Amino acid sequence: MPINIPDDLPANRILTEENIFVMNEERAFHQDIRPLEIAVLNLMPKKIETETQLLRLIGNSPIQVNVTLIKTETYESRNISQEHLLKFYTTFNHIKSRKYDGLIITGAPVENMKFEDVIYWQELCSIMEWSKTNVFSTFHICWGAQAGLYYHFGIPKKPLEKKLSGVFQHGITESNSRLMRGFDDCFHVPHSRFTCNDIADVKKTDGLQILSVSDEAGLLLCATKDLRQVYMSGHSEYDADTLKLEYFRDKEQGLNPDIPVNYFTGDDPSGSIIVKWRSHSNLLFVNWLNYAVYQQTPYNLKNL
Repeated sequence: MPINIPDDLPANRILTEENIFVMNEERAFHQDIRPLEIAVLNLMPKKIETETQLLRLIGNSPIQVNVTLIKTETYESRNISQEHLLKFYTTFNHIKSRKYDGLIITGAPVENMKFEDVIYWQELCSIMEWSKTNVFSTFHICWGAQAGLYYHFGIPKKPLEKKLSGVFQHGITESNSRLMRGFDDCFHVPHSRFTCNDIADVKKTDGLQILSVSDEAGLLLCATKDLRQVYMSGHSEYDADTLKLEYFRDKEQGLNPDIPVNYFTGDDPSGSIIVKWRSHSNLLFVNWLNYAVYQQTPYNLKNL
């Protein structure tokens, strides 16, 4: 999916070098089609890395996409230059009158806090409420998924005994779901989190389908039957070295982290990394864009 992003966004250069189809603004303007409008609420501290990872995945299908990057107003990130935020990001107040085909809500490093104690919680609640009427399908990732399940369905997150970090095998529990079309019976996804949603809590919630679970990592994917809301506990978007960088960061901070499971060759942090999740990550996002968004969303977004 060629993505229409600013020519000078850092992700543009990176994705072009990877031969990802990035369309310049002039060419996009002259295409006689309606592009998909996708918004990304980026709550991660390393915004450039996260925006690049997500744009890489949504840029892998044949329809043009316009991307709007959103930041919070109630919390100002300290890990990114203000110049980058001012140039490439907008806020909810500036776009709340608009409608979107899709919205992605990322994870955030606030898992050990109560939802209500997160400084931008009320702002996020406003965005999630707005998404019910102004967005056709919303894809929630990791803490964003936990926040969405809590806000929309009252499902609590629960602490784990220790951080779950690694690449875990998953199976399909709802093979008829359009989101899982083309998936193998088992596939791998990275996880990196301190909390979880209990599968039993999701099972007893009307309106949700469990699509994929792992014996080791628990719930991976659940969604409403119409795919208007999708929740993923893992990080399909992660780069090859993301878990490695997190591991050494935690080690330097004296947190004594466990070595990520099923990640380093021979469980040796100085060794190589074999990526096992890339193909299914691409398939997941292509399926979401195609079956949950493109095939269903109205041509005129005013009719959403």
